[in-house]
Amino acid sequence: MAETVAKTSKSNSNSVKEIFKTMSYGPAPEADNVAKAWLDDHGKDFGVFIDGKWVKPEGRKKYLTKNPATGEDLAWTTQAEKADVDLAVKAAEKAYQSWSKTSPHVRARHLYSIARHIQKHMRLFNVVESLDNGKTIRETRDADIPTVVRHFYHHAGWAQLMETEMRGWKSVGVIGAIVPWNFPLMLLTWKIAPALAMGNTVVLKPATYTRLSALLLAEVCAEAGLPPGVFNVVTGSGAMGSMLAEHPSVDKVAFTGSTGVGQTLRRLTAGSGKKLSLELGGKSPVVVFESADLDSAVEGVVDAIWFNQGQVCSAGSKLLVQEPIYEKMVNKLKERLTHFRVGNSLDKTMDMGAIVDESQRKSIEEYVEEAKKEGAEVFQIKDSVPSGCYYPPTLITNVQTVSRVVAEEIFGPVLVVLPFRTAKEALAISNNTIYGLGGSVWTENVPLALEVALGIKAGTVWINCHNLFDAAAGFGGYKQSGYGRDGGKEGLFEYVRPAWEERPRPGKVQMDLKTFGATLPQRPTFENVDNRQITINGVTMPSIDRTFKMYYGGGQKRPDAPYVRPVINPDGKVVGHVGEGNRKDVRNAVETAHAAAPGWGKRAAHNRAQIVYYMAENLEIRRDEIAGRIQLMTGRKLEECVTEVDLSIQRLFHWGAYCDKYGGGVQETTLYGATVKIHEPVGVIGMACPDSYPLLGFVSLFAPAVVRGNTMIIIPSQNYPLSALDLYQVFDTSDLPGGVVNILTGDRDHLTKYLTEHQDVQSMWYFGSAEGSKFVEFASAENVKRTWVNYGLERDWTDPEQGQGEEFLYQSVQVKNIWIPMGDIFAN
Repeated sequence: MAETVAKTSKSNSNSVKEIFKTMSYGPAPEADNVAKAWLDDHGKDFGVFIDGKWVKPEGRKKYLTKNPATGEDLAWTTQAEKADVDLAVKAAEKAYQSWSKTSPHVRARHLYSIARHIQKHMRLFNVVESLDNGKTIRETRDADIPTVVRHFYHHAGWAQLMETEMRGWKSVGVIGAIVPWNFPLMLLTWKIAPALAMGNTVVLKPATYTRLSALLLAEVCAEAGLPPGVFNVVTGSGAMGSMLAEHPSVDKVAFTGSTGVGQTLRRLTAGSGKKLSLELGGKSPVVVFESADLDSAVEGVVDAIWFNQGQVCSAGSKLLVQEPIYEKMVNKLKERLTHFRVGNSLDKTMDMGAIVDESQRKSIEEYVEEAKKEGAEVFQIKDSVPSGCYYPPTLITNVQTVSRVVAEEIFGPVLVVLPFRTAKEALAISNNTIYGLGGSVWTENVPLALEVALGIKAGTVWINCHNLFDAAAGFGGYKQSGYGRDGGKEGLFEYVRPAWEERPRPGKVQMDLKTFGATLPQRPTFENVDNRQITINGVTMPSIDRTFKMYYGGGQKRPDAPYVRPVINPDGKVVGHVGEGNRKDVRNAVETAHAAAPGWGKRAAHNRAQIVYYMAENLEIRRDEIAGRIQLMTGRKLEECVTEVDLSIQRLFHWGAYCDKYGGGVQETTLYGATVKIHEPVGVIGMACPDSYPLLGFVSLFAPAVVRGNTMIIIPSQNYPLSALDLYQVFDTSDLPGGVVNILTGDRDHLTKYLTEHQDVQSMWYFGSAEGSKFVEFASAENVKRTWVNYGLERDWTDPEQGQGEEFLYQSVQVKNIWIPMGDIFAN
């Protein structure tokens, strides 16, 4: 008997030994009958889903959805037009009136019901998503759809807790959600679950290539009892996304997609008063140290770059390997690829499925061919890849840091590998990018792992893992990977506004963006004479002229151009002169702020608190003097000016208290380990202060940013800047490091123009005109900087809710989540 088995095994290429050697498992297809039956139920012809029902407007063009893995026709979907967008937004507006007033508990029940109904139809969702996108059924079954369910459950909890956990905030209104094709159902859930939980209604535009799972979800939401109009799905071309974003009744746009489209949306919504969150592209580093478990790292790289055919915004497409293990790591990866299986998405034995569309496959191929021409070494196993819309997993070595395949997002299964020597060099290469979405660190040295994770400028960093996601931890980027977060409590802030604030509706702001801020320096006139006088020994004479200098780098600086601006009080009298700042002054101030940022951001929170308290102490010493200066400039009653100084001192105490009380926390994700949320500084912030309350407005803006570790360039009140300039000595005597707070005087819009356009300013806060607000939002699209503007509307800076609310902290930080798995003791 044993002899027979031996002979059989030798003659059979499918012996156990051969199977383990070749990984040539037999096919294990998932039946598609349940999905085909659903398509047949709709006659393979879908309309749009508006106000809780299917709508098939007449005369619309159709789009044919195909299965990327086989080329099979799946269904026709509607190419909606403006009238359909209007209808959907109108339905969402109407539903918002009741949904926003629905009790948190009732909203929680609705979200819970949606989660339960998705679970009931889970296999249908699994198959539809795989057919529509080309990704493997293993991914939709084990990753995508479970994550969708998890988000609805998680946000049902946030809906229940809104009145306590989100006290002081309210819903925004109608949300226009625009999502891409790489995770069609999961990414739309990241938008609609928090939106609905916070009391908003949604109009969704799914990606052109992948519409079916969104339409299925709309139907399931109706089945689950979600009120009509709360969630609407309108399918169409990319132009329809612009229609949705520009619609006057859409109050917020939530977008995931390419950086280029995100920049377009920023420009389209500029000055409109709409909220905007952008989750954009990435070029995420995977940093492998010689202290790493290499076999685990190899499997981590597989998850990082070849998951979902590399069509992942956080794909670990840039592998950095420490030199002593570089060759060994590359060889292990090449060996691993010889066992990689690429094929039909419904086959449960496949590691990788089809590319979503032939145009995307060609784009990937062009990148790789260009790398070959540059002399890069390209490793691919093409023999095992079927014909059609597939692309082999690819490994590229011998590349330069300036190569396109290293610098640009390919959005395909292409990994580039570079060596590094030291941790500092690894960080330099990791951060040498316009993106900042994700990254991972591989080492058994925990202190090294944490330090490098903190050093990588990205919104999510995984340690000894990659591409883990959970509803309890926000996901989003730094730099040109966008702003805003999906998931966690941090993600809720994208769908609320302060309870006191009404939706700004500045209307259509007409202005010439090209000439904004183009002003001439003040010219002398005999009316603007400084007629202050002093009497000494009975002789009256002009007081000694004083022109306030600018303040940056910890010292007083003359303006680049020898121009001055008179400060004129309500009686028309000149009460002082300040420098007239220009583009070079902005450049100098930004450079000093950047030089100060690393040290200030790493200061112990207690130390920052001491400095802010010293500011309050030193400001109080000069209380009467500074109150007098405010009265001299503004003409207000002295008691009011004293109150403004006292409120400024209180505000410094308030923000000093937050120095060590808003650092983050541990997220309760499904990971066996710790997911640590860290509130990192935004970086260098430009600020343009309001004219009202020249001292209090100035303090209210700079203090929260300072306590959270940012550095800044501030334009004080244009009309009444002197009280802010009185703080030079307060800063100097409070041990504030040079370059943390920098003050430029002059024309607010002229200086705002150059601060907003500066590539190394990470955020711009503007409290001025509606025109200036529009310019700031429009110009910010260039490097996708964060903005906070007032659309020309005043706020009451004396009101604690308006002058020191939680929104100031939200604007002062960006959230990083560090994932730290465990498993040495209880691994299984």
